[in-house]
Order: sequence, then C-alpha cells, then structure tokens
Amino acid sequence: MYKETFDFYDRTSLKSYNLDQTMRYQLNMLDRLDAFTRKHCENVGDLTCRLCEHLHCNKGFTEYCTICGYLHDIGKQFIPPEILQKPAKLTDEEYKIMKTHTTIGYDMCMKDIKLQPYAAGPYYHHEALDGSGYPQGLTKKDIPYEAQIIRVADEYDAIVSKRQYKSHIGISDTLKILIENTKPHQQIHKSDALSVVAENTKLGKNNPAIVRVLFKVVIEDIEYEIFLTQSYVEELKEELKRLKQVEKYKIAMDKAKKEKDKNYYLEGMKVLLKNDETPENFQSTYEEYKKAYETRKAIIENLYHEIKIIKKLRV
Repeated sequence: MYKETFDFYDRTSLKSYNLDQTMRYQLNMLDRLDAFTRKHCENVGDLTCRLCEHLHCNKGFTEYCTICGYLHDIGKQFIPPEILQKPAKLTDEEYKIMKTHTTIGYDMCMKDIKLQPYAAGPYYHHEALDGSGYPQGLTKKDIPYEAQIIRVADEYDAIVSKRQYKSHIGISDTLKILIENTKPHQQIHKSDALSVVAENTKLGKNNPAIVRVLFKVVIEDIEYEIFLTQSYVEELKEELKRLKQVEKYKIAMDKAKKEKDKNYYLEGMKVLLKNDETPENFQSTYEEYKKAYETRKAIIENLYHEIKIIKKLRV
C-alpha cells in the first residue's frame, strides 16, 4: 500500500535545471564530506535555490547562489572529526578551529579554477549583518547578497536537522529563532560618535527580507505535506471501507447456522482480502489502518494550525 513520504527540500527547482559538466564537477566535490555534512550542504543548496526564486532572482544568479550553497561547508572536510561530530558544546578552542572551515573552504575554491567563482559561499556564509559574524566580522554593506541568502538557509537547516523534524508540526518555533536573529542585540549608547556604529546596532544577524521569504517557502512545504498526507488518508479510507465490509461478512459468517451460508460469507471475505490478510488476522490490519487514519487526520489538522501560526509571525 502507498505510504506518504515527505522531504523538506523535495520541491527545489534545481532538479529541473540543465546542469552542465562544470556544475556537476562542483557538486561532486561534496563526495569528500562526511555523510551528515554532505546532506546538510545538499539541503542548504536546495533551500538557497528556492529562496532565490521567491526573491525573484534571475536564473543565472539563482544557479550561482545554489552552487555556492552546496559548497558553503566544503572546508569542513579538514576539520578534525572529533570536533566536527562532537555532540556536546564545543570549547572555545574547538570553536576557534571549527570557524576555520570558512577560510579553508575559500582557499580550496581559489586554488581550483572551476571553483573560484563560488568562493563567496564558503567564505561569507557565517558573516552577520551586525558585524558579529566571522571570519572577518563584516557588516551588511560588505556582505555579498548570496551570502546573506545562504546564511538564512544554513541556519534554518541546522536547526531542523538538530531537532530531527519528521513533519512541519512545530516548525514555527524554528522560524521564531530566525526572527530573533533579525533583531539588533547591541545597545545604542549616546556616546557612540560614529554613525556607522549606531547604524550597525540597528541590525540583527539575518536579513529580514530573506527570512520573510523563508516563511513562504515553509508554508509551501507544509501545504505539500498536507497534500501528501491527505492523499494517504484517502487511500486509508478506501482500505477501511474494504475491511469494514470484510468485518460484516465475518460477523454474518459467525452468526450463520448453515454450512452453505458460512461458505458464502467466507468466499466474500476472501475476495476482499489482500496480500497476507486472512479471515483470522484481518482484524489486526483493520485496527492498524484505523489508527493510521486518525493519526494522519490529526497531523493534517496540526499542519493547518502551523500555517496559521506562521502567517501571524512578523519580522
């Protein structure tokens, strides 16, 4: 029986792009990464693509940003595994080493003529508009637009992966974190003499316009998840209808006095039974389908509720 599946990044338009041999070479660079980091890079590339489309970027820039997104963590292949895969919080020294993946990735790109155009992805994706990022501590005016897009995609996927979402239920909490990172966290003091300092204190880490677009992408995904789940619910309804009829035949067979009538109802059951179902065990399958049906209906209801919450969020 069909079962609904959902991938947060399934609807990326990158899959419809006619990638040439050069682009395939760039994406093949991900083969050098560990499985977790590779998946993260693929997710960020896919999400970057969709953000660009909602930002109405042209196709050339969208393809460029997407490749930058795929390559953004390429430098992590040279970070020691005991640091990269450490489940606990990194020490200050370990974090210092972790941050070098940006400059390592940049150097890798600059040494490879085919990767040079995409060096901005690895180099700038941890820069923050308010100057609190790394490796250079740049502010908004100096951070390439592609890096601002990738930063939002990177932060979103990092939280999603950490929380191991199987559905978009509760995803609004993730978006609230990104909203928080659009707000300024420094205090403006009257003693600030330079206007540039005062201006930076009005900025958060993330570009609010890009975060707003992320909401649209997430809502699209939730609607897609609802569609898949509803399709599964419709199939479950048909299965429940079939098994309900089997149950009716079973009740009638048990009540029948004549052997001829018992055989009649038994044959009716056999016609309706599927796969490994038997007159003796179909009831367990029936109960499983009932439970699955109620569970999926609840998921759909919660997903609609999630959309309502997201639509009320403000950046």
